[in-house]
Amino acid sequence: MKYSDLDKRKKAFIFELDNVLYPEKDYLYQVYYLFAALMEYTELLDAKTVTDVMINTYNTEGKGLVFDRLKEKMNVSEKYRDNFDQLLVAAKLPLKLLLYENMLNLLQEIVIDRKKLFIVTNGSPLQQLNKIKQTEWHGLENYLTAYFADEVAAKPEPDIIHVLLKDHDLLRRDILMIENSETDRLCADVCGIDYVNAGKFL
Repeated sequence: MKYSDLDKRKKAFIFELDNVLYPEKDYLYQVYYLFAALMEYTELLDAKTVTDVMINTYNTEGKGLVFDRLKEKMNVSEKYRDNFDQLLVAAKLPLKLLLYENMLNLLQEIVIDRKKLFIVTNGSPLQQLNKIKQTEWHGLENYLTAYFADEVAAKPEPDIIHVLLKDHDLLRRDILMIENSETDRLCADVCGIDYVNAGKFL
C-alpha cells in the first residue's frame, strides 16, 4: 500500500512509534549493549555474553523478563535493576534510530500533501520522548506533533484522541490511524476513526 491508495479526504494521520515508524528492537538492543558494557566494567562479566542473554530473552520471552533472566543466568545483582531501568528511559544511544524506509516515504508524502502528522504513543513519556529525540527524521520533526497517551490515559482508552481532535479542530472522519497492535485497533474502534495496519506499508 502507498499514500496514493489512501482516502484523499483524510486531513491528519496518527502513528504509534514502536514497531510502526521504526523497529523497537533497534532502541532496546542498544540499551542492552550499553548495560552489558556497564556489567563488564563493574562486575567483570563478558559483555557479549550479557548482551546475548538479553537479546535472546527479548526475542523468546519479551522485554519484561530481560533483567530477571540476567539475574538467573549471569548472577547479576538486583542492585543493578535501577541502572537498567534508568538506561531504558534515558539512554544516550551510540547510533540514531532509523525509520522504516516505507514509513519515511509515507511521512514525506503526507507532508508534501500538506496533511497533519501526529505520533500518539503509549509507554513512559520520558522514554518515548527519548526515542523521538534520537530518531533520524530527515527534517520531518518540524511537521510532527507528539502526544503521550500515558499522560492522560493509555490506549486503548480514547481520551488522548479526544484531546488531539479538540486541540487541532479535527473531526473523527478527518483522521486515519496507522497501527500495529490490538491496543490501537481497539482505541480506533472506540473513537470511531478509521485505521490501517502498518504491515500493509512495510
